[in-house]
Formats: sequence, structure tokens, C-alpha cells
Amino acid sequence: MGTRLKLSVLAAAALLSATAAQAQYAGTLLARIGVTQISPDVTSGDLSAPAFAGTKADIKSDVQPTGGVTWMWSDNVSVDIPLALGFTHEIVGDGAIAGVGKIGEVKALPITLLMQYRFGDARSTVRPYIGFGPTYAKFYKARSTAALSGLTGGSPTTPTTLSVESKWAATVQLGVSVAINSKWSVDAAVLKTKLSTRTTLSTGQTLDAKLDPTSFTIGVNYAY
Repeated sequence: MGTRLKLSVLAAAALLSATAAQAQYAGTLLARIGVTQISPDVTSGDLSAPAFAGTKADIKSDVQPTGGVTWMWSDNVSVDIPLALGFTHEIVGDGAIAGVGKIGEVKALPITLLMQYRFGDARSTVRPYIGFGPTYAKFYKARSTAALSGLTGGSPTTPTTLSVESKWAATVQLGVSVAINSKWSVDAAVLKTKLSTRTTLSTGQTLDAKLDPTSFTIGVNYAY
């Protein structure tokens, strides 16, 4: 192969590589769609009296379709807003009541704003990033079960109800974006939120817990 031909092939390969790399430069808007799993890492306190000693609760994971919008403020700094319609988490007995199963459920909507730093060049194929920002964890539509009523003196006509306090928390993020072509990329991230809340029953009893959820999300971005 002649020198000129080699140079031509190398130039074409470089051009193809540059074309395939997604542009994430200042002013770019990225729209994301994907799926997210939220897995609480619960440390439960005891349900206040009157209750069996060691009456605790745990919260199960949930997976839902999610999206998001990212705006590149500069070639390396971006602002990200994850979007979701909400998650439904089962509340189950733990500690002294670990065998009773589901005692309730609650819907959760994490509202988060993240400042991100993206490593590498704006046209790099692979761009790891870190993020940090506030989260407002909105809890709503909490529902109890007959098992909870039975444990707390409720009845079918006057069941025990519950509510979960919405709280502010801090979230940290570690992720990576991998370009498919000049417009599309695959995005994956893990987020950790330091979150504590209080559940209050209609009986007046309360239960404090650290939830500290870890979120795993994967999706595809489209660049505008």
C-alpha cells in the first residue's frame, strides 16, 4: 500500500471516528429516556409505643421507566434534571414483625437537580462524569394493609392509616456516556441519596428510618 493511500485511509478513519463521536459541547441539549431502579438501604428505628419491642419496617425496591434532560453549560459542566412519573415501594415488616409480610406501600417521586462535571473532550466517544445536587423526595398515596391494622389495633371499619414525610436530601452521582453516533449515546449512572424520614400512623405512633436509596439508571440520549 502506497504512502498516499495509507494517509488517505488514516484520514478517512479519523474523520469517521470524529463523525461517530457525540458532540457534548457548550449549548448542547440532551434528551434521555430509559429505566431506573431505586433500592432503599433501610436502617429502621422502632415503632413507638404501644408496639412490640423491636417492631421495625423495611422498604422494597421498584423499577420504572424514566427520562431526563441535560444541558451542557460548557464543554465539561452540565446541568441534569432526571424525570419520572413516580415509584411504588412496598413497606414490609422487619425486626420483631419480620414474618408479617406487607404492611403498606407508598408512592415516591424524587425531584432532583444535578450539577455534573464531564471528563474528556466534548467530542470524546466515552465521557465519564460525576454529579451532585439536592433531591426533594415526595412521598404520597401511602396505604396500609390489614396486617398493619391487626398489629396496631385497627379494624376493617376503622383501619390504621399511615403517612410518610416528604424530605430534602443530598444526592451524588457517578455515570458514563458512550456515543453511538453524532446524535445518539448510551448513558448509565448510579446515584446515592442520603435520606431520612418519619412514618406516622393514625394511632399516633411514629417510626423513624434512614432510607439512603441507591438508584441505578440506564438510557439513551439524543443530542439537539
